[in-house]
Amino acid sequence: MGRGRVELKRIENKINRQVTFSKRRNGLLKKAYELSVLCDAEVALIVFSSRGKLYEFGSAGTGKTLERYQRCCYTSQDASIADREAQSWYQEVSKLKAKFESLQRSQRHLLGEDLGPLSVKELQQLERQMESALSQARQRKQTQIMLDQMEELRKKERHLGEINKHLKSRLEAEGATFRAIQGSWESTAAIQGNAFSVHPSQSRAMDCEPTLQIGYHHLVQPEEAIPRNTVGENNFMLGWVL
Repeated sequence: MGRGRVELKRIENKINRQVTFSKRRNGLLKKAYELSVLCDAEVALIVFSSRGKLYEFGSAGTGKTLERYQRCCYTSQDASIADREAQSWYQEVSKLKAKFESLQRSQRHLLGEDLGPLSVKELQQLERQMESALSQARQRKQTQIMLDQMEELRKKERHLGEINKHLKSRLEAEGATFRAIQGSWESTAAIQGNAFSVHPSQSRAMDCEPTLQIGYHHLVQPEEAIPRNTVGENNFMLGWVL
């Protein structure tokens, strides 16, 4: 009785799946070895289990075979990519060259050169371009002049502010000095006013009629305040009268 045909689908039983993997893996590695020996072929086999374990076989070394595979597979692709990139660069260079030549012609036209081949319409368009450029240049010049004037005014404002601040500080210092001098003057005037205050008896004497006094003499005190002197003083007065 022959072996039945096995349906190719995932084995649900974990143990049976692991056993089948081990058997088929060993058979696959054996077949790769036999193919390399019998046919003198360079064979490389790489197998990863469901758990991520690596199994490999290489008749000439797995890494060497992989490098050879990459050279064979990617050489043609690299060549086609290089051809496409070269064509793209050539087209880009052609566009840039045409644009450069157009800009050179426009520059010569703006400088007044090579105007012979131009038509009337192209000359009118060139005139409009020059007028527009001239207007923009004037506007830019006016704007720059205004900016320069504003900057100059800002500098003057800062300079005047510094001068004002300096004068204010000087004025405050001089005001403090003046107040100190004024206070000293007021105190001196108060002291002098107290020293030269008029006695009441002197004020009464000043209210009388003015008299002429010759020579230096002391103030005469009122009669009430003059004490009665001795007889010698009376004799002196009598002798002076005689």
